[in-house]
This record gives sequence, structure tokens and C-alpha cells, in this order.
Amino acid sequence: MRVLAGFEGWHVAIIVISVVVLILLLIVVTRIRVVKQTEKFVVERLGAYHKTWGTGIHFLVPFIDKVAYKVSMKEQVYDFPPQPVITKDNVTMQIDTIIFFQVTDPKLYAYGVENPINAIENLSSTTLRNIIGELDLDETLTSRDVINTKMRAILDEATDPWGIKVNRVEVKNILPPKDIREAMERQMRAEREKREKILLAEGQKQSAILIAEGNKESVILNAEAEKQSAIKKAEAEAEAIRQVKHAEAEGILVVREAEAKGLEKLREAGADDAVLKLKGYEALAKVADGQATKIIIPSDLSGITSIASTIKEVVKDKE
Repeated sequence: MRVLAGFEGWHVAIIVISVVVLILLLIVVTRIRVVKQTEKFVVERLGAYHKTWGTGIHFLVPFIDKVAYKVSMKEQVYDFPPQPVITKDNVTMQIDTIIFFQVTDPKLYAYGVENPINAIENLSSTTLRNIIGELDLDETLTSRDVINTKMRAILDEATDPWGIKVNRVEVKNILPPKDIREAMERQMRAEREKREKILLAEGQKQSAILIAEGNKESVILNAEAEKQSAIKKAEAEAEAIRQVKHAEAEGILVVREAEAKGLEKLREAGADDAVLKLKGYEALAKVADGQATKIIIPSDLSGITSIASTIKEVVKDKE
């Protein structure tokens, strides 16, 4: 009985020790932490800041250490809801912004401000109101880059104590009141119609100019063609007249030579002066029937020399 009781006691002790060891192993395993590359762990010991863990395997001392904050080191993007703002010329509009920021110091991010995202939203809202309050409506609609730059500089400086780096700020939407939007749409429509009419007028003007220039060139070319045609026609007529006159002159010379030979034959045949004068008159009549404009009538028609002189003058005038 004693041996049995001793064995049972030893068995119970082993079981208790095994349970204790198992519990300790579970505690150790559950206190192991693996930190990813894109994260930082802020560890507190006995309620106070202890250290910041980077990438790797870490062990929490049981019942003493705890992971107070897990901070993402990625660049984060927050789209804040539209904020009502008032411009310099007292126009109320809605503007919503997008902020890109990144945590640079996990400790400051954990302990610098309560609820950092809410703090950034409120800070961006007040900053936006201050900036828009210095601009009128038209400047607000056309100065997105100026607004973005000013907001980024102000927010980046204000969030430095919180361990936050503001990389970029973008104005997403600017919504003026409905009546102003309608007025702007009417203005834009009128401006587009104006540009359309100007373009149409310019097109018609250019078309009219081109048509006029084409007509002008056409008239000039037609006149030049008519001029050349008239010149060529006149040259052709002059050449034709010259050829006709030359042929007539040659014909007259042939006739006069034949008549002169006939007179010589008559003289050789013993014709008297009356016959010679008659032949001279006939020759003069034939000369007058031509197209000569100059006729020389000799005073003594009885001499063949006078007739020859007359024929010579007629031939010269024909040429």
C-alpha cells in the first residue's frame, strides 16, 4: 500500500510539473512577436515607453511588457469629407481635400497627439478656411496649385511634433453654390457661342478673300491671254498684208516688164508717137486700177523714160 501510495504521489507530481511546463511554454510562445518590414511596434514596460521594435522576432517579458501601438510605416492616404469655406468675396462653397502622409517617428506618433487622423482632419479644415478666406471666387477656382502648396507647407510644419511627414495635399473638388454654377455655365456657353461665331466669321472672311483673289487672278490671266491673242492676230494680219502687197508688187513688175518689152517691139516695128502714147495711157490706167496709194503722172507721156519712171515709183510704193 505504501509503495502504491508513493507511486501515485510521484505520478501526480510529474503531471503537475508537466502542466506547469506546458503553461510556461504556452506563455513563452504567446509572448513572441514578429514585426513586419512595413511596421513598427511601440513597446511599453510597466505602463511606460520602453522601446520601438523594428523588423524581426522579439520577445515580450510576460506580465511586464506589452505592445502598446502598431504603427504602419507606409505612406497613407486620407480623403476628408467636403468642408464649407467662405471666399474673400463672401461666397460659400464646399471643398474636399486628399492628404498623403507618412509616419517618420512611431514614438511621437503614438504619444504626440490623441487620434492623429482626426487631428490632421481638423487641422486641414482650419488651414483650408484660412487660405480660401484670402482668395476670391475666381482665384479659388483657378489656384488649385497655390492652395495645395500652401496647405502642404502648413500641415507639414504643424505635424512634425506628431512624427508625421505630409508629402502631398490635393484639392479634390470645389463646389460653388448652385446659382453660381448655373451662372458660370451660362457664361461658358455664351463664351463658346462667341468663339464659334468668330471662327465662322473668320472662315467666311478667308473664303471671300480667296474667292476674290481667284477672280482677280482669273481676270488678269484672261486679259493677258486676250492681249497675247490680239498681238498674235495683228502680227498674222500684218504678215498676210505684207505677203499680199509683195505678191502684187511682183505682179506689177512682171506686167510692166512685159509692157516695156511690148513698147520696144512696137518701136522697133516702126510705131509712131501716137501709138506709144496710147500704150502709155493704157499702162497708166492699169496702174491706177491697182491698190497703190501713190501714183506719179509724168508730164510727157510720149517718152518711154517717163513711163519707166512711173512704173519704178509704183513698184517702190508697193514694196
